[in-house]
Amino acid sequence: MSTTAYETLPAVPATATGPLSGYTVLDLTRALAGPHAGMMMGDLGARVIKVETPGAGDDTRSWGPPFVGPEENPQATYFLSCNRNKESIALDLKSAEGKETLSRLIERSDVLMENFRTGVLERLGFGIEALHELNPRLVILSITGFGHDGPESHRSGYDQILQGEAGLMSLTGSGPDDPQRVGVPIADLLSGMYGAYGALAALLEREKTGKGQVVRTSLLAAIVGVHAFQGTRATVAGQVPQAQGNHHPSIAPYGLFSCKDGKVQISVGSQKLWLAFAEAFGIDGSRPEFATNADRVKHHALLLDEIEAAFAGHEPADLLAKLDAAGIPAGKVRTLDEVYAWDQVASQGLMVDVEHSVLGKITLPGPPLRFFDPATEVETTRTAHTAPPVLDADASSIRTWLDEETEARP
Repeated sequence: MSTTAYETLPAVPATATGPLSGYTVLDLTRALAGPHAGMMMGDLGARVIKVETPGAGDDTRSWGPPFVGPEENPQATYFLSCNRNKESIALDLKSAEGKETLSRLIERSDVLMENFRTGVLERLGFGIEALHELNPRLVILSITGFGHDGPESHRSGYDQILQGEAGLMSLTGSGPDDPQRVGVPIADLLSGMYGAYGALAALLEREKTGKGQVVRTSLLAAIVGVHAFQGTRATVAGQVPQAQGNHHPSIAPYGLFSCKDGKVQISVGSQKLWLAFAEAFGIDGSRPEFATNADRVKHHALLLDEIEAAFAGHEPADLLAKLDAAGIPAGKVRTLDEVYAWDQVASQGLMVDVEHSVLGKITLPGPPLRFFDPATEVETTRTAHTAPPVLDADASSIRTWLDEETEARP
């Protein structure tokens, strides 16, 4: 990797542990939405204790291929994606012993996260009232598929189902007859992010009230929550947005364009940029069909032909250089191996090395937040990360901690 400016930034102090250091999160979730929320809390320095089913553990431990590691103990890369900075304990929550251990954990936790189907925790004896009897300061995060109430709250929620039900697939694809899912489980990830954000807000509220509260979100809510301008097209303008491929429905030109031996993306988001772009590529920027953004959106097919004719003689690298010289935001489409080899990604701390008990040293995609001291500009981001745990790896140390906490109480 070449020497770049980021290498001269002040070093992150070895004591940096994150803004949630000292908080304990009890993660009863499985699959992706809840585990992603728990991982976010762990990235911020919280102690995250993951409660798993004995024998099998989190569902994602079996989601593959790919699996890595020895044949007798394969590790699912899916599980590795959403469980760093956690400890694992396996508890049978239907047994008296499992319930007793869980109760002790609840008493000592700041946040409990769960994504069971509605009513499951109540049937186990850990409904909202019971949880707050054990710990009135507990923040409870509950993530469901369709919401905890309403006529369809009973339905199981899986990412692709919700991408369709919440309208996202109708906006994604080459056209109205080609609905496509997003290439990652975006409903799960967004609901996890909203959940972590809500839990943090509840912790802040607790500082004023001394009491915990319940935070609820769902895969449905998370996708509707990011409809953004497409949502207001429907609710305010009365339009029904539809998929139209790799071009923006309200800004032109903005999207993916073909050139010689490849493609590039451009974003011409203002009239000033349009005039600069048109001049650089010999396009009449003032012709009636292209005079305003609304004109360009209306005549998008004509605009696309004009731009791709201008790009036809340029290879991607040369075209990107010319766009940059003209001040036009542009980029290429990278594969993931290119992304993780990119020095800009490394400069942002977006990869972390951890020591896994089975796999040894592995590199994981890293947390997206960074923190800095405003007086010194020294980075205070947590940098000491732990690998996703093998099943029940921390049971002994967690029980020892519980015993020590009990003995220390007056």
